Amino acid sequence: MIPAIVLAAGASTRMGRPKALLATTGNRTFVRAILDSLRDGGLADIVVVTRPGDTALDAEIAAAGFGRPVINPRAEDGQLTSLIAGLNAVDTPEVHAVLVTLVDVPLVTPSTIRTLCARAMVSPAPVVRASYRGRHGHPVIFKRAVFDALRTADPAVGAKAVVRAAQVEDVDVDDPGVGEDVDTPADYARVITR
Repeated sequence: MIPAIVLAAGASTRMGRPKALLATTGNRTFVRAILDSLRDGGLADIVVVTRPGDTALDAEIAAAGFGRPVINPRAEDGQLTSLIAGLNAVDTPEVHAVLVTLVDVPLVTPSTIRTLCARAMVSPAPVVRASYRGRHGHPVIFKRAVFDALRTADPAVGAKAVVRAAQVEDVDVDDPGVGEDVDTPADYARVITR
């Protein structure tokens, strides 16, 4: 089983407002678009890692009717703490890998989710990530073989150290959304008019 972890506990300081609640095409929020893609991509267990007290995001997750919030009490300590909070929330003996994506990468298609999960099932690599035209992005699938390394990694460095130390398979998909990371108002304007 491959559950999904959506990292949404960032402070959105460069954007100036919560990225998870920004609108995509069709007036869906970023978090709703991601949840829809994960559901339509065949994933059954999805957690959205949030900051303490983010009631607006919690309400949006509830309104989606799919996915569940997980609070990261250490959100200020970096993205890795959110990944670990999500991993701890979904890790059961049946889980052999987790799909991790960011709330500010809202345009990934369900087809990409299906392709990535199918490849992870047969790939010998402990890390499988989406790429578009040779440029890697999100989602990233981490197999159980690297769960302990993620849990013990330096939060100041994040999961990058684990990825650098592991064998990684990049799966090229026909989905430019895997590299559309929205961090600033200029990024948002570019992506929303695409």
